[in-house]
Amino acid sequence: MSSRRLPGAAAVALAATAALLAGCSSSSGTKSDNPLSNDKASGDSVVVGSNNFTESILLADIYGEALKAKGVKVTYKPNIGSRETTYGLLKNGSITVLPEYNGALLAYLDKNAAPKTVTATTAAINAKLDSKLTLLDPAPAQDKDSITLDAATAKKYNLTEKSGIADLKDIAKDLVIGASPEFQTRQQGLVGLKTVYGLEFKSFKALDAGGPLTQAALKKNTVQAADIFTTDPSISKEKFVVLQDPKNLFGFENVQPLVYRSGLSKKGVDALNTVSAKLDTAALLDLDGQVQLDNKDPLDVAKAWLKSAGLD
Repeated sequence: MSSRRLPGAAAVALAATAALLAGCSSSSGTKSDNPLSNDKASGDSVVVGSNNFTESILLADIYGEALKAKGVKVTYKPNIGSRETTYGLLKNGSITVLPEYNGALLAYLDKNAAPKTVTATTAAINAKLDSKLTLLDPAPAQDKDSITLDAATAKKYNLTEKSGIADLKDIAKDLVIGASPEFQTRQQGLVGLKTVYGLEFKSFKALDAGGPLTQAALKKNTVQAADIFTTDPSISKEKFVVLQDPKNLFGFENVQPLVYRSGLSKKGVDALNTVSAKLDTAALLDLDGQVQLDNKDPLDVAKAWLKSAGLD
């Protein structure tokens, strides 16, 4: 989901540790030894990449296996990093297909945009998108960033799932918030929480992108608030409380394939649009649960869902 600007030094460090990123997914198939290598795809051979969190890896496997079912040769580059890295790799053709989230992508491209519909979100993205890239159809499935509290904090301040982010205004100064490092400088992060909701937290703890580090810190009360993705099964398992976002800071977050325009054939486009048409939020939540709670391999889960949807 949302990932923003990566400082130059961090980009250098990421390149230096690229070998460690390779193979972090449990998914199998044809994998590049180096997720940042510059082996461009062409014609009926595509590179499907993913960002550095579990759901992105799962979605990439769904896209890749759907393409394989149509005879497209696929190479995977899993778990690359944040949008700051993957967007550039898409622009230079190192990646052909990447699972995206429309609202977060728009916030990356235009931090001042505030569209009111999914259609307007797509139009706003297209107005800012690099000409070498294109968006395919959005899925009904959404997975938003959220401000989520641990159960003890919610109880202490009498907050429930009907409470809103604004209800933290008088208590944020006493709370530690945890999220990925980029959250500090994102509009869909600390910047927007201050400008839109007037929140200033006691401190920020850099963790991961809504993953196990963030979940563990929230569960242990190391942080009292965190950015957790709304389809994460840990929310119900740990009785976390997701606060409402009435001012729509986190916008629309439909799953949507972002594609290097010249690298994907029409049959590939059609295959991914068909996937989007079938993927709703309930299905995505179920798939995430299979991977994160049942410890199933994302590739196996992807293949099973495609078969159940008649897309294998």
